[in-house]
Amino acid sequence: MKIAIGSDHAAYEAKDRLKVFLASAGHQIVDVGTDSTESCDYPDYAAAVSRSVQSGAVDRGVLICGTGIGMSIAANRFSGVRAALCYTEELASLSRLHNDANVLCMGARTQSIDSMQSILKVWLNTDWEGDRHARRLGKIEMNSGGDNA
Repeated sequence: MKIAIGSDHAAYEAKDRLKVFLASAGHQIVDVGTDSTESCDYPDYAAAVSRSVQSGAVDRGVLICGTGIGMSIAANRFSGVRAALCYTEELASLSRLHNDANVLCMGARTQSIDSMQSILKVWLNTDWEGDRHARRLGKIEMNSGGDNA
């Protein structure tokens, strides 16, 4: 699977560790930054990952900031992006099963690396159920205001 990953300065080290984890599982990684712990603005990296998902250049995206909240808010501004903030394996599974989440958001200040890895593994290995959920996702997409292309 081709996965875009991005973080702000608060999650830079976690992003680098998750890249190793993803690569060891055979995934192709597109790192959109940041490239240091120097203060930066998380919406820039949320946009880069979201545009990659939106265009189909990657299969899925992963965003990490201090809490995951800012990244999820920013990513969900993009039409076709369904970003889910997950802090348990159950939420990761449900975000895929019911919502076909294509961007996973996590918080480096609120989650351990081990937790993020286990959540990521579940999220990547869970397929969307479709069926009744397709109708609901269609309603969400119909009501999204902008495309932020």
